[in-house]
Amino acid sequence: MNQIDIKWDQQMRFRLIEIIAQWEGRLTTNHLCDAFRIGRQQASRDINKYLNLTDREQLILDRTIRGYRPADDFKPLFTQGTAHEYLTMLHQQYNLEETFEFFSWGEAQSTVLNVPERVVAPKIVRGLIAAARANLRVDIDYVSLSTPEIRGRIIAPHSLIYDGIRWHVRAYCEEKSEFRDFVLSRFRNEPDLMDKSPKTREHDDDWNHQVKVTITPNPHLSEKQQCVVAEDYAMENHKLTIITRKALVHYCLRRMGVTSDEKLLRAQPEMYQLTVSSQEGTNNSSHSAGFDSYDSSRHSTECMSGHGEVE
Repeated sequence: MNQIDIKWDQQMRFRLIEIIAQWEGRLTTNHLCDAFRIGRQQASRDINKYLNLTDREQLILDRTIRGYRPADDFKPLFTQGTAHEYLTMLHQQYNLEETFEFFSWGEAQSTVLNVPERVVAPKIVRGLIAAARANLRVDIDYVSLSTPEIRGRIIAPHSLIYDGIRWHVRAYCEEKSEFRDFVLSRFRNEPDLMDKSPKTREHDDDWNHQVKVTITPNPHLSEKQQCVVAEDYAMENHKLTIITRKALVHYCLRRMGVTSDEKLLRAQPEMYQLTVSSQEGTNNSSHSAGFDSYDSSRHSTECMSGHGEVE
């Protein structure tokens, strides 16, 4: 099989077939119909074409689930087979990263730095997604650097988070009696779906509360250096205002390399070019919640609460 001989739009539909089958465990014609606005007959033809691409049985028609499931030895042909592909698709509806791969750039070149992705098992993603959609409690094993031994947790997931580095699931933790963030790659074994949880997304105050954070250049840079940094981010009067969920502030500041540690700002101004000048709730009431002392140089999330507390 030569992918060059397959039309680009057909390859995109094959990619969706693989991603849904591998990471949700159930593929139907509706997935293709909804994603590409095509008819059911066209969707059926696409699935049949995919099934006939190789001699290997990639997908199995399972009457009990009214759809196709991946074979035990399923091997993706058009995708990388990584959780990032599926999770990005959930977030963006479809992945635009390779939309223009057919375009000829001539002599111009462009590259994006790709680093190794953290490994996440499909069975874990499937369970957590199913639980989040149905608001179910989940009994699942978890490890962290602070607690490297496998320990069972009962959580109620409601949202997935990509912080620019790794994926997390936002969930209510029954052990800690609060909503926390769990790194997807730190889950172990297959999750056990349980009954309905009384804790839903609506109960997660840090998730539902919007905060306004004002970022400024490090004042210990020279005036000209501060102007360079301000222009990098199109700041107005050397201020950049960001509005985000309270639960996501620490991720946002960490990704931007922001710190409010005065020693670091003074000692290494070119390393720490940004700092927080103020933070408040969108209702104009102050909500410091520990973010005013945020330091991107010392935070590493294993399992975080909305206040950036490391377990």
